[in-house]
Parts: sequence; C-alpha cells; structure tokens
Amino acid sequence: QALEKYCQNFTELARKGKLDPVIGRNEEIRRLMQILARRTKNNPVLIGEPGTGKTAIVEGLANRIVAGDVPESLKNKELLSLDLGALVAGTKYRGEFEERFKAILNELKENADRYILFIDELHSIVGAGDSSEGSLDAANMFKPALARGEIRTIGATTLKEYQKYIEKDAALERRFQPIYVNEPSVEDTIAILRGIKE
Repeated sequence: QALEKYCQNFTELARKGKLDPVIGRNEEIRRLMQILARRTKNNPVLIGEPGTGKTAIVEGLANRIVAGDVPESLKNKELLSLDLGALVAGTKYRGEFEERFKAILNELKENADRYILFIDELHSIVGAGDSSEGSLDAANMFKPALARGEIRTIGATTLKEYQKYIEKDAALERRFQPIYVNEPSVEDTIAILRGIKE
C-alpha cells in the first residue's frame, strides 16, 4: 500500500517500455549489479553532480532486470524509486511524514528479498541534522533497518552531501559503497542526443 503510494516502480515502467534506453553507462550499471550482489556493504550510492545521469543508471538497471540480463540474485527483483515529493505532500501534523516513511520501511522489510529501493537525494533522508525534525526521525528509523540488512537500497547524492552526511556517519558509511558518476563523455553525449532524436 505505502510502496504503491509513495514509490514509482521502475521495473514496471521498464516492462511497459516506458524507460529510455541508457547509453554509455554499462560500466556503472555493471558496478551497481556487482555491489547489489554482494553479502556486505551491498547498498550502492551513486555520487555525482546534478545532471550527470544518476537516475538514468538506475533506470538502466531496471531495463536489465526486466530483460533478465542480471546476476541470478537480482532476477525477479522489483526496483522502486522513492517519491519524496509524494511522501511529503499533504503532511499536516507532526509525525505524519515519519508514519508514512515507517510504513514504507515495514513493507520493504516484509518483502526484503523482492524489493530494492532507490533513494535519490539520499542526504535528504539521512542528512537530517540541518533540516526539520521529521527527517531526523526518518533517519533514525532508516539507519537500523539498513544496518541490520533488512532493506536493500541504492542511493544517489552529490559528493559534497555524501562527505557531509554519509562519510562522517560510521554506521552509514559501513553500509554504503560509493560509485562515482562522471559527466558523460562527448561521444556519449552525442549518442544520447541522437538516441533522443530518434
């Protein structure tokens, strides 16, 4: 229920052919699969400036899951993208955001072997010190679930936010494995634009 309400199912979109093919990101997608298939430190976090195509890499993974072009341990996984906008929308009273987030975590725990949750702007969930108390509580719910391996996530953030919020937090740093995402090369950019044009 909560997952349907507050997440976008990338694998479902891939099944319907609604995700664009990803160009020139095979290396990052391969790395993503490699980390997700590990036993420990198996939550990848894509680190790059806005616009470097972090979300596209995750969509590329969704396309591969649907095509069956992934390691055995990732077959039949559902890749969900957390919609922070929907999660925050219309929260009126104190604690409502936490309740929603808790419901998401509970559903993820119940289906741990089925779902992988993509959290773009990961720092907005874990980097709670600077913002509202709401996200602080969300971080405190999120960390133990992650630490116990009850949920599987892929994060995305900028280098600055990663260093500020994740690297400095030993409990988080132990769980996340960074993947650095650079700007696409000129050749890839041209190929991407051609792909869009076609």
